[in-house]
Amino acid sequence: MKFEEIEGLMRKNEALSEQYILPENFILVRLDGKGFTKLTKEKLNLEKPFDERFHLAMTATMEHLFTVGFRVIYGYTQSDEISLLIHKDENVFSRKVRKFNSVLAGEASAFFSLQFQQICVFDCRTIAIPNHDMILDYFCWRQEDSHRNSLSAYCYWTLIKNNFTAKQAASKIEKMPQSDKNELLFQLGINYNNLPLWQKRGVGMYSKEAVKQGFNPLTEIISECVRNELYLEKELPIRENYRLFLDNILQSK
Repeated sequence: MKFEEIEGLMRKNEALSEQYILPENFILVRLDGKGFTKLTKEKLNLEKPFDERFHLAMTATMEHLFTVGFRVIYGYTQSDEISLLIHKDENVFSRKVRKFNSVLAGEASAFFSLQFQQICVFDCRTIAIPNHDMILDYFCWRQEDSHRNSLSAYCYWTLIKNNFTAKQAASKIEKMPQSDKNELLFQLGINYNNLPLWQKRGVGMYSKEAVKQGFNPLTEIISECVRNELYLEKELPIRENYRLFLDNILQSK
């Protein structure tokens, strides 16, 4: 078979295997740390259950992903995951799913690895979101997941610090209602309500207008201009108020 024939066949196979996000759909991307449980336990000396250096590295990675060529509307990170909402009119890479997955996973993995000088890998999934309600549902789901996992993590590691074995700690909190987990922590000297919000609910990032002042040394005139800047929301609202918060961001885009 001639080279041109082989190339034509291979190009056809590649084209037929492509997946695309259909027009008029928002693009939702979620990145998760691959093998981060082992990474954080064995290679990185991190505070349990939450480490501020790790959190800052995740936040910095999310901010980096706003700058790599996609029209990101909103970003959310909790634990070892990052979710990005990309504008429905984004047409980069002709909306090919494999391009979103490979580029964003590669960028996140490379940037995060540099923060700790360790090889750290993210996987990535890309899905289509057809309407605003599903967007709000998605981010409320991820925030509630953050809350549940955070509560369980605090219970587990608090028990470990109180001389429980890993097996005993996991068994004790398995299927335990959230109210009982809160009470368990309280009995062990921790008021879960007073813990930092980023540990319980994650943080969000989006661009918003900011007024900046500039001084012209030639005219000696101070002028103001409006610029879009990335803003990190460290105290996210919850439940219905979170939906309203997200809806306001969407309406502004």
